[in-house]
Amino acid sequence: MGRFSAPAYKYDLHLHSCLSPCGDNEMTPATLVGMAKALGLDFIALTDHNSSLNCPAALEAGRFYQIPVLPGMELCTAEEVHVVCLFPTLEAALAFGEEVYAALPPIQNDPAIFGDQLVMDTEDQIVGRVDKLLINACSIPLSQVPQRVAAGGGVCWPAHLDKGANSLVSNLGIMSGEMGFSIGEFARIERAGQMIADGLVPADIKAITNSDAHYLKDIKDPSQGEYLPGEIRALLETAVG
Repeated sequence: MGRFSAPAYKYDLHLHSCLSPCGDNEMTPATLVGMAKALGLDFIALTDHNSSLNCPAALEAGRFYQIPVLPGMELCTAEEVHVVCLFPTLEAALAFGEEVYAALPPIQNDPAIFGDQLVMDTEDQIVGRVDKLLINACSIPLSQVPQRVAAGGGVCWPAHLDKGANSLVSNLGIMSGEMGFSIGEFARIERAGQMIADGLVPADIKAITNSDAHYLKDIKDPSQGEYLPGEIRALLETAVG
């Protein structure tokens, strides 16, 4: 049996740091990892908008607090669909991040309007700022995402399918099995059944829920363990052993 073979876990695999322009500046990598540990989560992922540049600090903080951290991002596709992309190694996440950054339009961030895009170290010191506005859609189409993420050994799924903006269903109308996703994320897990009944998502979708937290107060504080798809368990086994 592997380390991540239990039937249920406490996790939050959709978290933003102060690198995301809409993320609170108090969401430094070290602080959010420490908060996740304090809340009793078993593992987390850092998924800033279109960038993985705060993942090095998050993974280092994870080692300090002894909580596994998966590196990744929340990709915004050409169709403005948000997709959570996680990887087994920091190197793979950063390499994908370089591809995505090159695919972003050359629109500069205005911190006064959109917020800062801060790259931090584990001492909560600013070590850089990202110039391009990270919340824009990149030129990578949704149809390419599963294959490109898999090439880096990663796992991906459409984010917050039950939300009215930037979700696969809200933007494209329906999620079909041919799109290449076996997992679907819901802001409220109880909505999954109704969306399946309405034919908006495949009947065999593996439904999970995450916080999409941009503020410390919004990180998941689950009272009990939750289902974890096998694809993510395998990713965790590869990432942390």
